[in-house]
Amino acid sequence: MSVFLQFLFSGLTTGAVYAMVGLGFNIIYNATSIINLAQGEFVVIGGLMMWYFSEAMKLPFFISAILAVASTGLIGLLMERLTIRPVKKSDLLLMIMITIAVSIVLRGILMFKFGKDPYTYAPFTEGEPIHIYGAFIQQQTLWVIGITLFFIILIFLFFNKTMLGKAMKACAVNPVAARITGINVDKMVMLSFVLSAMMGAVAGIAVTPITLMEYDRGPMLAVKGFCAAIMGGLGRGRGSVIGGFIIGILESMTAGYIHSGAKDAVALVIILVILFFKPAGIFGSKTIADLRRF
Repeated sequence: MSVFLQFLFSGLTTGAVYAMVGLGFNIIYNATSIINLAQGEFVVIGGLMMWYFSEAMKLPFFISAILAVASTGLIGLLMERLTIRPVKKSDLLLMIMITIAVSIVLRGILMFKFGKDPYTYAPFTEGEPIHIYGAFIQQQTLWVIGITLFFIILIFLFFNKTMLGKAMKACAVNPVAARITGINVDKMVMLSFVLSAMMGAVAGIAVTPITLMEYDRGPMLAVKGFCAAIMGGLGRGRGSVIGGFIIGILESMTAGYIHSGAKDAVALVIILVILFFKPAGIFGSKTIADLRRF
């Protein structure tokens, strides 16, 4: 039981990160219908920038966190302004390919700036791991899970209880009708990329003290976050969160009971199964209206 719980706690930690990456996918998808495959790079940038501000520049923790989130949000803004906006009336497949190109460029810049070494910094709170039935859970793990749950509630309230969130969803359902009603579609698209980048940065900041951060982790994070998003139903935030935790737990169990080298295949197998048997996702629907619900 203690071994099982240890794998479970590990899976919950990584699953929380995948859930936040999946939420980032859904923020952009709900506003633009674009699948941003550079979402994983935002997580990496957030973690590395936090290390830069807190360890290299020796700034206080909260200031470092604010600067890391803000700088990542700025990169999301530049990405939308420089690559998505000029071709926003083109085919969606072209825009998805552009996000892949942006991911490659960002990864090259990160390698040039930070090198290939892994980076880490002190956890948010110091203290001994918590002992539960023979298993140990780090205090930073509780921070990761708690931050994820906080953002689940925040994103739900944003898209369902605020005019700005509803306007962003309207832009994806029917941009022409949204413009007719007075919604500035360009600003909504820009805001979706900024919010998605900032959420990715928060995930990177939270998980780096546990798992370390390297320049090339973005693509795999994007794959697993995308898997979480489509598993729960693309466009449904709650579904992507559940999907993220399921993938994280399955990965941990696979690594613990089968082989550590097989854990990365879990997300790929899930993607294939979902696309073959239920393309709309476990909690999804084939209707546009339902796909836009949180």
